[in-house]
Amino acid sequence: MQRSQFIKSTVLGLGAFSTVFIGNAKNLYARGHKLLYKMKPKILKNGKGEKQIVLGDHQTIKLTGEDTSGQFTLIETYNDPGLGIPLHVHQNEDEIFHVLEGELEMQLGDKTVVLKTGDLAFCPRGIPHSWKVVGTIKAKVMLSVFPSGLELMFKEIAALPPGKPNFENLSKLCKKYNIQFV
Repeated sequence: MQRSQFIKSTVLGLGAFSTVFIGNAKNLYARGHKLLYKMKPKILKNGKGEKQIVLGDHQTIKLTGEDTSGQFTLIETYNDPGLGIPLHVHQNEDEIFHVLEGELEMQLGDKTVVLKTGDLAFCPRGIPHSWKVVGTIKAKVMLSVFPSGLELMFKEIAALPPGKPNFENLSKLCKKYNIQFV
């Protein structure tokens, strides 16, 4: 290839690449602005938020998918020692458990660890996990869920009649949200 042909083809190639790159950047910029316009600042004081009890789990919903344009959900839990959720798997969400007070025993896959105040655990989707409050004091945990949507399942479970839940019906409800008990 002659030098002049090489320069022309390189310039044309870079020009096409630049056009695609700039077009994509404009798309991302426009989408970002749409997200920003949908989202509004929100301040919640300590103890504030939508409170509900999900199978004994005392939750305060801090941020929902509606607040974050579907990006994540933020839930604060505050539970007595002994409360826990059995081994299960999420297909849609990643979760972060950040212990603010107390102790939480987490099983992630085949590893079990006790998280104490300040510790956190990241549980990617597809990994079986469970948790249980241990120790002698209540555990306050901030649960971050990516992307949002799990709060909708929690709301449905919280609306079930009081008392011991029918495990078969509960499993069907969880399956609707791509969560299976192991």
